[in-house]
Amino acid sequence: MPGYIRIDSVHQGDLDGVKGVYHINAVDCVTQMQFVATCEKISEAYLLPVIRQLLDGFPFVILGFHSDNGSEYINYQVAKLLEKLRIEFTKSRPRHSNDNAFGGVKERRRGTQTSGLCAYPAILRQFGQCFLRRLSQPLCQLPPAMFLSETITDAKGKERKKYSYKDMMTPYEKLKSIPEASQYLKDGVALEQLNARAAEMSDNDAALALNNARKNCLKTSLRR
Repeated sequence: MPGYIRIDSVHQGDLDGVKGVYHINAVDCVTQMQFVATCEKISEAYLLPVIRQLLDGFPFVILGFHSDNGSEYINYQVAKLLEKLRIEFTKSRPRHSNDNAFGGVKERRRGTQTSGLCAYPAILRQFGQCFLRRLSQPLCQLPPAMFLSETITDAKGKERKKYSYKDMMTPYEKLKSIPEASQYLKDGVALEQLNARAAEMSDNDAALALNNARKNCLKTSLRR
């Protein structure tokens, strides 16, 4: 079932000794629905609102929250937030980076979701809110992904995972393909509403809007 989120953070980079922004990546294990937000600092005053915004962005009920062993997630403030939302918290084992590789931008998705989304120049902290507000991709225009078709066990007992192009779909299409998917949605959210949002613009229009917003943000931050 959807609702089990993997979350991780990555630093965009410094500029002349001045700290840059951090990107927070959250991805659902089943649908691979993914959102990236920008945070000025890794502290409770800045991070908690970003985490709450990411969790609110998913259309289904969040049941699990998994992170690495970073102190930005393992603290009383995040625990209090998750307890209030009745979300189970789990963390990776020490020295096992693959435990969070599915959602870890540093292990798997750094190039496509941080450097690829926000480019490579350093972004100073004061422009973090600009990227947080404007670099938001429409929910139903998230890119397609490959999903596991079947697991084959050979004569020696070795398992081989098979991915098929016929099972390639967007995260929203994957969500709709789950039997009785509407039961996992949040209160006040219906598939009809999501279908209408998906029909508002094409994939090309969504990508163009995202690229224009990114260019404007980068132009503003680099000029200043």
